Amino acid sequence: MKYATEFRDPAAAKTLLARIAHVADTLGASREAPIPIMEICGGHTHSIFRYGLDKLVHEGIEFVHGPGCPVCVLPRARVDEAIQLATRPEVIFTTFGDAMRVPGASQSLLQAKAAGADVRMVYSPLDALELARRNPEREVVFFGIGFETTTPSTALAIQQAAREGLTNFSVFCNHITVPEPLKAILDDPFMNLAGFIGPGHVSMVIGTHPYDFIARDYHKPVVVAGFEPLDILQSVLMLLTQIAEQRAGVENQYARVVPENGNPVSIAAMADVYEKRPSFEWRGLGEIDSSGLRIRPAYRAFDAEEKFGIGYAGIRAEIADPEGCACGQVMIGHLKPTQCPHFGKGCTPETPLGALMVSSEGACAAYWQYGGARAAAE
Repeated sequence: MKYATEFRDPAAAKTLLARIAHVADTLGASREAPIPIMEICGGHTHSIFRYGLDKLVHEGIEFVHGPGCPVCVLPRARVDEAIQLATRPEVIFTTFGDAMRVPGASQSLLQAKAAGADVRMVYSPLDALELARRNPEREVVFFGIGFETTTPSTALAIQQAAREGLTNFSVFCNHITVPEPLKAILDDPFMNLAGFIGPGHVSMVIGTHPYDFIARDYHKPVVVAGFEPLDILQSVLMLLTQIAEQRAGVENQYARVVPENGNPVSIAAMADVYEKRPSFEWRGLGEIDSSGLRIRPAYRAFDAEEKFGIGYAGIRAEIADPEGCACGQVMIGHLKPTQCPHFGKGCTPETPLGALMVSSEGACAAYWQYGGARAAAE
């Protein structure tokens, strides 16, 4: 399989692991004094555990799991607002599948569906647009969620709805951007990071330059990486090489997919449809300036917050996580999933308390599925 099997080659992996070990030894890395590297994307977290990279790399390399799962960082109040919309009798509420099981204060969208709400899983906002065409007597709301990876497709759907003059389609916009929470993490005086593995899918859209501030202002190296085991190992080696050479820059390991300046069509669509919110709440991080996107006034007719008077356009309520739930601390790298008192006990994939166990990209789900964390919890 081109661009897959060649990035899973055992011989090449052994060579990279040996080179990583050599540089790590040169830097004096050890289990007691590790080099902490944050992988921003939840997809990288799962790849690390799926292929056992955390056990294969030099013992002085510590992977720190970042906030790179948009479902996981969605605050519970926004889930409740989605459920509020979904339970309106005139609404067909559409969403990606991974958001259906995320718990709000009292239930999830899946539970609301079981109770009678018209909640439908879609694979694209264009599916929601088609539902609006077929059901002109109903209000079709799409749960716009995700980082810059999924943001362009929602923007294109809104542009298409505007061209067609559809009046029964709107988006509950919860799209968020990656650079701003990274700044918040770097500004945390208790955070100790040596460098970042940059998100591949997000960077495919926005390019590599949005991370320049990390190297320029915080003197931390960034390597945008792919998701195969050799991608991640090579990115670790590239980060260690920068550290050893006492430099900090933004490098692109995933050049076969990620263009330096991103995707111009996607960037143009986002600029046309969205503007920055003054602030947006992140689960585990709180309010972060300019980290969320909202629909511009020119497309206000397609903004579910404006149409139904909810969210930032209405009365907002902050809802805390369940007592003892450590999702917030895990998402910003302060704790490992197994350090949460609920992990493997009150919180499992069958009975999740936190979004990190629900989402397919959540760190807790990765720990549970791979690496024997389930046995450790038991």
